[in-house]
Amino acid sequence: MKDQNPFILSRDEIKLNITQEKMIASGWGQEVLYNTVTEKIFYSSNGLKVRGYISYPIDKSKKYPCIIWNRGGIGNKGAIDSFTARGMFGQLASWGYVVFASQYRGNDGGEGHDEFGGDDVNDVLNLIPIANEIENADNTKWGIEGWSRGGMMTYLALLKNPNFKCTVIVSAISDVKNYVLSSDNRTFIYKKLIGEEDFEKKLEKRSIMNFVDGLPKIPYLLMHGKNDETVPVEQSIRIAQKFREHDYNYRLELFEAGDHYLKKYRKEVDEMRRKWFEKYLKSYYKSSP
Repeated sequence: MKDQNPFILSRDEIKLNITQEKMIASGWGQEVLYNTVTEKIFYSSNGLKVRGYISYPIDKSKKYPCIIWNRGGIGNKGAIDSFTARGMFGQLASWGYVVFASQYRGNDGGEGHDEFGGDDVNDVLNLIPIANEIENADNTKWGIEGWSRGGMMTYLALLKNPNFKCTVIVSAISDVKNYVLSSDNRTFIYKKLIGEEDFEKKLEKRSIMNFVDGLPKIPYLLMHGKNDETVPVEQSIRIAQKFREHDYNYRLELFEAGDHYLKKYRKEVDEMRRKWFEKYLKSYYKSSP
């Protein structure tokens, strides 16, 4: 259906079959299925048509704080499909938030190309104006969350826009240069992705370890599995050390035998995320009269 906002180019509610709906209710809860709506959208980002999602409570009687959720992966690997979006983003919406997520440029039918922390960081920040068109979104209250590469995108977005109340960052890459150059395979992949010219300088610009003092002093919840074979746990340990040196409000949670996705600890992770946003995002929120 059409939308008058030039930022939203198209939006379509995600409809699932009965089997999928049962899986949503079983995996994420009945309230996700019956109390939230998730839509697949195209939106405008620096003149490009970019794919994304929005999810929100059905209840329109009050306004809800907003959360940007940043995915991991490169290109279409790691892209969020409609079923997963209905569950993951619906879960956040069921906690009382309006959720915005990008597939990043060049992915899932979007224009441009994935830059892994280059101009595609704007695809994250260009989700913010979309809130103006969501009836029950309080566009003055924002949180942000990122997993893996999405954690890197979260850090880089915070450098550009400090106007978030809190953040949750899971299994994130904080030292991109170290992460990429420690593997010949990753070096090959990322040279193809972001170009060989000034390659190491580009990696340094994407490494938040070099710019910690430029981040806003908001509450940071960091989580990482000790058995993560995709992004080493040291990436979160080292950024936490930097946060301590700069007197930031942060909490680091390390999970024994936890993999990259923290699958064994899903309930604990979800509860920590929920409580973090409840404490640091909703506590700033006052319902409209």
